[in-house]
Amino acid sequence: MCGILAIIGKGKDEKLVRELSKRMGHRGPDESDLHVTEKGSILSHERLSIVDLHSGKQPIQGTKTAYMVHNGEIYNHQTLRDGVLKHHTFRTKSDSEVIVHLYEEFGYDFCNMLDGDWAFVMVDGDDFIAGRDPMGVKPLYYGLDERGRIYFSSEMKPIADQCRTFSTFPPGHYYTQKTGFVKYYQPEYEDYLKADQDLDLDLIRETLTEATRKRLMSDVPIGVLLSGGLDSSLTSAIASRLLAESGKKLHSFSIGLDADAPDAAAARKVADYLGTEHHEIHFTIEEGIKILDKLIWHLETYDVTSIRASTPMYFLSKAITDMGIKVVLSGEGADEIFGGYLYFRNAPSTEDFQKETIERVQKLFTADLLRADKSTMAHGLEARVPFLDKAFLDMAVRIKAEEKMPKTYEGKEKYILRKAFDTPDNPYLPDAVLWRQKEQFSDGVGYNWIDELIEYCSSQVTDEQLAGAAAEFPYNAPTTKEAYFYRSIFNKYYPQLSAAQTVRKWIPKWQENQDPSGRANAAHVQADTEIAKTGITVKKNNNINFKKQLQ
Repeated sequence: MCGILAIIGKGKDEKLVRELSKRMGHRGPDESDLHVTEKGSILSHERLSIVDLHSGKQPIQGTKTAYMVHNGEIYNHQTLRDGVLKHHTFRTKSDSEVIVHLYEEFGYDFCNMLDGDWAFVMVDGDDFIAGRDPMGVKPLYYGLDERGRIYFSSEMKPIADQCRTFSTFPPGHYYTQKTGFVKYYQPEYEDYLKADQDLDLDLIRETLTEATRKRLMSDVPIGVLLSGGLDSSLTSAIASRLLAESGKKLHSFSIGLDADAPDAAAARKVADYLGTEHHEIHFTIEEGIKILDKLIWHLETYDVTSIRASTPMYFLSKAITDMGIKVVLSGEGADEIFGGYLYFRNAPSTEDFQKETIERVQKLFTADLLRADKSTMAHGLEARVPFLDKAFLDMAVRIKAEEKMPKTYEGKEKYILRKAFDTPDNPYLPDAVLWRQKEQFSDGVGYNWIDELIEYCSSQVTDEQLAGAAAEFPYNAPTTKEAYFYRSIFNKYYPQLSAAQTVRKWIPKWQENQDPSGRANAAHVQADTEIAKTGITVKKNNNINFKKQLQ
C-alpha cells in the first residue's frame, strides 16, 4: 500500500509536487521518491513497504522508456513472472514491477491479467495509462487543471486545490488519451439474470480459503481485524488455519468502548477459540468526538455511516501500527454479496434481493472500501479484503438468490455463508458466533457510541442552521443535524463542488427509518427505530459535558 501522485503535462514545479505528495505521506511512511520524465510529466510515490522491502522503490522503470507508480498488491505477480513474462528481465522482486512489463508486452490490454487490489499510473514518452482494480479496493482520483494537465492521485488532498475539476476514478476501468475510459472488468454477475448457479457449500469454503491464502503474501507480519461478527471471524478462522501450516500464530485486533461492548465480547470468544494472539483496544466517546475533524480530513467524505464506523477503526489502526504490524485482513464485502444487512429481509422479491446485492457490491468503493482504506492508511496500515477476490465474487454473486434468502431469518442473514462453514467434524467457529445476528461495526463497538454521537452533533447545530442546509449546501444537502455537522467539517477542507460530488450516501432500502444504523431496523435485537430523529436534544442526566471537555 502506498500513495501515488502523477501529473501528466509540462510545467509543474517539482518542489511543489513533492509538497503535494507529502499531503498523503501517511500512506507511505517508509520512503518517497519522484521522477520527472523527458516530456515533463511527474510521477511521485509515498511508499509503505510490504513486499520486497529493500529494492522495491518507486517509480519503477521498465526495460525501455516507461515509468510507473503503483498502490496495492498484485497477488499473482510470481505466476506472471514465471509465465507470460518469463523472458523479461526484472529490476526488483516487487510485485508492482509486473505492471510495467505487462504494458511492454501487451500494450493497454492487460488489466484483466492482474489478480489483486491496485491503482497505477504509467508514463511512456507522450503516452500514459492509468488503471484501478475491479472493485475499487484501492482509491484513485483524477482531475484537470487550468492548463490542461491531467492529475491522478490516491487521495483528494494533493489535487483538490490544484485542479479545476476532479472526480473519483471508476473501479474496473483503465484510461488513456487515445481510448478514454475503458471498462475492462465486465463480470457476468452484473446481469441479475445470471444468478443461476446451484448452491455448492464446498466451493464457497474452498474459494474463500484460497482468496485468504493469496492475501497472506507479505514480507512483514500480518494481523486480522476481528469484530466478532461472522465476516471477520471467518476471515480470522481461515487465516489462523493457513498460518498454522507454517507454524505461525495470527495476531487479532478488536475495539470497543469497553470490555462489555458487543463486538469486544464476541471477539474474545473467537480469539480464545482460535488461539490467536489477541489485542483488545478501548476508546472513549470523548476521544472519538475530539478526532472527528482530523478523521473527516483523512476520510474525504461526509457520509454518516462511514464516519461513525471509521472512528473506532482509526483508533484501532493506530494501535496496530504502534505494535509494528503493517498489514491486516478485513471482512468487507460479505454483507453485500450475501445480503447480510438486516434490511435485506424486507426485500419484496428474489429479483429485488439479487439486484440490490449487485448494486451494493458495485458501490462498495464509495462507502465500506473507502472507510477501510483511509481509516487504516491514516496510520500506514494496509487492509486486505478476501471476500472481494475476483474468483470468489464470480462464484458467490451468481448463486441463485432464493438460496441466499432463508425462509425464516431469526439471525440467519448470510445463511449460505454460515452453512458453508458449519462443519461439525472440523468446526471453524463456535455456534454462538457462527449464527450471531448481524451487528454493524459502528453499533457493535458499543451502542452508546452512536447515541451520544448524535446527541453531541445535535448540540452543535441549531435548528436554523439545519433549516438553511439546502441553501448552504445545494448539492446533496444534509437532512439531519449529525449529517450537517459532518458536512460542515468536510466543506472546511474540501469546499469544491467536485469534492462534494465524490461522496455517495449509504442509505438502507425497504425500511421506514433511513438511518444507516443496524438498530434502525425493527428486526435488530436492540432495535431503536427512533435513532435518527433530527430534533434530538442532549439528555439532562448525561454525565458527559461535551462542550466543556472539548474546549
